[in-house]
Amino acid sequence: MTHESDSGLSRRKFVAAAGTGIAGTALAGCIGGGDGSGSDGPGTLTSGGSSTVYPIMNTAASYWQGNRPASDTEYWPAADYDIDTDKNLADYWAGLYGFEPSDSGQPPFPYTVGLSHSGTGVEKVKNGQYDIGNSSGNVEDELPERDSYEKFIDHVVGVDGQPLVVSQEIADAGLSKITGQQLKDLYKGRISTWSEIDSSLPDKDVQVLGRVKGSGTRTSFVSNVFGDPKANTTVANRYGQNQQLASAVAQADNAISYLALAFVDTGGLSPVALEWEGTTYKYQDDQNGLDSKQYPLSRDLHCYTWDGTSKQEAAVINMVLHDFGQDTFVGPNNYFKLGARRQKEQKNKLPSQS
Repeated sequence: MTHESDSGLSRRKFVAAAGTGIAGTALAGCIGGGDGSGSDGPGTLTSGGSSTVYPIMNTAASYWQGNRPASDTEYWPAADYDIDTDKNLADYWAGLYGFEPSDSGQPPFPYTVGLSHSGTGVEKVKNGQYDIGNSSGNVEDELPERDSYEKFIDHVVGVDGQPLVVSQEIADAGLSKITGQQLKDLYKGRISTWSEIDSSLPDKDVQVLGRVKGSGTRTSFVSNVFGDPKANTTVANRYGQNQQLASAVAQADNAISYLALAFVDTGGLSPVALEWEGTTYKYQDDQNGLDSKQYPLSRDLHCYTWDGTSKQEAAVINMVLHDFGQDTFVGPNNYFKLGARRQKEQKNKLPSQS
């Protein structure tokens, strides 16, 4: 996976934090969706939903709000991507869709990101409360009662290979792998102690954890494991966000859970391999890693728009889909970048550039 170099990380984090502060305070509560034709200019572009997609889009928002000049090649390395421009970062991407730079140096329009979960993201984009609904599950699984999904436009921005993680004490006791059947039994309440998985493990209760219903992480997990996005599971506790779930596993001494890949490096927990239909998939394995197309717990990460995609929405999504965005927003957040074929497929869903 791609990571930022140590030399640039602290400075970029500072700039990103500054941009997030602008987006999260002065601009909160506005709604956008315009194309820049109004006399007062475009409003705020809003997105929100999945805590899995949040790191990608929040990083993109912080860069957008920072709107650094082309001379800041560490932050906006346009030439590295064969982009010939002297425009500030947001000015360039918005300019592709006809938006003019502001006189103040601020981006042509503000962009904010909210944090909840996938069900909320797709519901709010449908209701017009968000311009972009972030979801780590398919909208068909998140809103299963709908008759039609034609007005949802699905923009895939990255791929997540959900790891299985356990409390560090369980990993230290010798657990390195579980089978698909054991995984199913754990989440159906048919295994209650660690020694049932392996006699060498502690004879203590298994604390099975998961995400709340309506979370795209949970929807994808139960769909992949049980073949049914509405399958019931038996867990000790459910958590609204991946951050909370990762902390719960880390703070326990007997827990197991699925998790979004971006949070696997949380201290106090350890990823374990999954043996599925004769193949063992391991975290950071070059051959059968979590980026394998066959890994059973992989899923696309979505940004949904409603009833078409406006040029305002397209400006941000295009930035994320470009190699620059994949290298800057997707890879460093520990997700898998889209290949050239998938990038082209997703860009073809966007409106024509000006």
